[in-house]
Amino acid sequence: MSTSEIDASVQAELNRLRESIDNIDAAVVHMLAERFKATQQVGRLKADHRLPPADPARETRQIARLRQLAQSANLDPAFAEKLLNFIIAEVIRHHERIADEAGNGDTGRTGGTAGAVTGA
Repeated sequence: MSTSEIDASVQAELNRLRESIDNIDAAVVHMLAERFKATQQVGRLKADHRLPPADPARETRQIARLRQLAQSANLDPAFAEKLLNFIIAEVIRHHERIADEAGNGDTGRTGGTAGAVTGA
């Protein structure tokens, strides 16, 4: 069935829902940008004080917290954890780059995607 064959009221509802989705996507992107601004500051603070880019204990706490939030929001906790792990990996990568730029060569990475939530 092509778009021209869809009932006008159904098409209007589809357009309304898609516009809402587009707005939510924009909000998610802006929130991620704000989050990464904060984690960049954490990365600079860690580099200045020669702290490792990863903090596995914090990550464990954050994942548990996020899983609870997801569950209470009726979002699959496993999906939320996968998303957080993806973000964590990017945060660690940024923190390692910041440490390298600060001349801290040994970034102290503890392995895996653990700990990236440090300040994340």
